[in-house]
Amino acid sequence: MTRGFLLGKFMPPHLGHTMLCDFASTYCDELTVLVCTRACEPIDGELRHAWMRELCPQARVVHYDQDVPQEPVDHPDFWTIWRDIVKAAHPEPIDFVFASERYGERLAQETGAAFVPFDPGRIAAPVSATRVRDNPFAAWRYLPAPVRAHYARTVCLHGPESTGKSTLAVALADHYATLQAPEYGRTYCEAFGSECDADDLRAIVSGHDAQLHAALRQANKLLILDTDAVMTAVWADMLLGYRPADLDQVTRTADFYLLCDIDVPWAFDGTRYDALSAQTTRQRFFNLCRSELERRGLPYAFISGNHDARLRSAIHAIDLRFPEIKEP
Repeated sequence: MTRGFLLGKFMPPHLGHTMLCDFASTYCDELTVLVCTRACEPIDGELRHAWMRELCPQARVVHYDQDVPQEPVDHPDFWTIWRDIVKAAHPEPIDFVFASERYGERLAQETGAAFVPFDPGRIAAPVSATRVRDNPFAAWRYLPAPVRAHYARTVCLHGPESTGKSTLAVALADHYATLQAPEYGRTYCEAFGSECDADDLRAIVSGHDAQLHAALRQANKLLILDTDAVMTAVWADMLLGYRPADLDQVTRTADFYLLCDIDVPWAFDGTRYDALSAQTTRQRFFNLCRSELERRGLPYAFISGNHDARLRSAIHAIDLRFPEIKEP
């Protein structure tokens, strides 16, 4: 049985890292990956460890989070320190050390292993973690799904029912060649009926959160949300007449909201509430929606007019908010 070892900061992981892990796993029988992080670094170490565990399920992935010398010039005992770190992470004998950097050769000598280089010229995956951090959208095609989810921007359609949110969400997703996460409340009500109590709203929030997690991993830089848990909190006010404390505690909000005006006719579609169709009720609902965004300090743009006007206004607002997503 042969044992292999590799280490890195993986800040963040990219295609070059996953190819290195796949290469090493094929080359040896057992692979250990050491994820080295420090508290001062810009991406949380526990998150990077979780990413690598997901991206390298065939390997033993170990996390080391102590603040130790990063370069030989930092400490006269640099290699002794790192030899001990590797020994603690991999107490068994190491047959191969894999790396794309020159340090791999010296690390192999220190651990009594053979050095196996992998793509040192970055030909297979011409990307670096520094480049990703500087502009993740320009390096998008080199990012694995969990890292894409970390960087993707979210735009949420917000406002009362029958204000064109679902139609606009589809059109925006098509314009930006990405995904839209449909309104989970509609999915839930179509399955279980529209008479919702507090527990039903909690189930809808759980569905929103799970759908967001799934869609972010596949989105193309931008994810369009057809409402979210912020809107569900407003629905509690409208349907229940009060707001349970847990429904007010939204754990994740969108990066940008598009507040849709009520200047379009209300239309019944099989799941909407007739009791909310009166203009005075719609106005109250809209006012609550706007107040909710302002109370939470969430950035938003006001969208009104017919479908074409709303689409143009929405695209303009999104492009102004996120110019970086248009990078090639």
